[in-house]
Amino acid sequence: MNLINRIVKQIILGSAATLLCFLPICAQDSIPFKIPSPVLHRLSADFRPEYVFPSNDFLRGENENHERINNTYGFHLAYSFQYDSNSQKGRIYGNPYQGVGVGVYNYHNHKELGTPVAFYVFQGAEIVRFNPRMSLNYEWNFGISCGWHPYNIITNFNNGGVGTKRNAYINAGIYLNTHISQHFDIIAGATFTHFSNGNTKYPNAGINNGGIRVGVAYYFNRNNQFEESNNESLAIPAFRRHITYDLLVYGSWRRKGAAFDDRLIAVPGHYPVFGFSFSPMYNLGYRFRVGLSLDGVYDDSANIRIEELPTALDDINIPTFEFIKTSFARRTSLGMAIRAEFVMPIFTINLGLGNNFIHSHGDRRGFYQQLSLKTAVYRGAYLNVGYTLHDFSEPNFLMLGVGYRFK
Repeated sequence: MNLINRIVKQIILGSAATLLCFLPICAQDSIPFKIPSPVLHRLSADFRPEYVFPSNDFLRGENENHERINNTYGFHLAYSFQYDSNSQKGRIYGNPYQGVGVGVYNYHNHKELGTPVAFYVFQGAEIVRFNPRMSLNYEWNFGISCGWHPYNIITNFNNGGVGTKRNAYINAGIYLNTHISQHFDIIAGATFTHFSNGNTKYPNAGINNGGIRVGVAYYFNRNNQFEESNNESLAIPAFRRHITYDLLVYGSWRRKGAAFDDRLIAVPGHYPVFGFSFSPMYNLGYRFRVGLSLDGVYDDSANIRIEELPTALDDINIPTFEFIKTSFARRTSLGMAIRAEFVMPIFTINLGLGNNFIHSHGDRRGFYQQLSLKTAVYRGAYLNVGYTLHDFSEPNFLMLGVGYRFK
């Protein structure tokens, strides 16, 4: 468990370092022409009061205080850099900004749940601009959160929502961005937050919040931001549609629950997962790619069998269990998925919907869904952090890997 936490942490920190160290390379890789305009720097702070969805008994009131945990609030501080709105990259991608941030959440139950602190990378851009001073924007955050008080069978047995001290942090939202001066913007909108450990340890019910976000952003070097440029050299070049080929390899560890006599039993230990994905992708424009992928997975815990071995102790039968791995073939699968990618400078969001057609029985049956964040590091190379589900409901495993985009 410590190893996978270190891996997740290193990838998140690597993504953050990418923002500062590889910006010139990533810019050249994303758009095949030089960006002549400067980069803007900003610092933002916001307050996020959120409703806590009652996703498990602990949140519904089965805790030491016998009170429902139905609200939380978070304070966030973030640094980002942004391409000038009059640059080619700013025009193509909707004035994108990206950076690193930190947020602190209060769930009003420090003893059992803790006070989580999230460290994350983020990116946002305009959805639509209403006038020179107001726009509707989106933003996502992705990182790791620390400071949780996880479930413990002796000291914290009520907490059925959080199983680890460190959990993934995912946030997305939309907001109105209003320029009030050369240096200041006001932010106000809606936000959704998810915390979970990626099925690396039980319990993994997770914590989900939804609410509002209000804040302010300060730009250090913004000048003439409200003026439209008439420079013809900044016209957006026509995009030449083409096909690229992605090869991804990944691995992770997972926990497993197996069914026995109409109940779910936690299988002891952690099991390795390895996989690959090869994806021809048709590039429709600067922002979108679509295609198909061939996905192979080896899951060491797939289709594990449980046998009950009763033992006698003082004339009382105490059941014990034996966990038996199946054949190698039943632990592997091969599937095909439809892929779509949302492309932005540095980051790409990949969504896949697929079905296994080889060894699709048992745990590998039916549909699988994948959501990944790709972070460009050099030319076609990227880091991948993702998660996969089964039948839109059952959590599977993390996807921590590296990939390369050909052509």
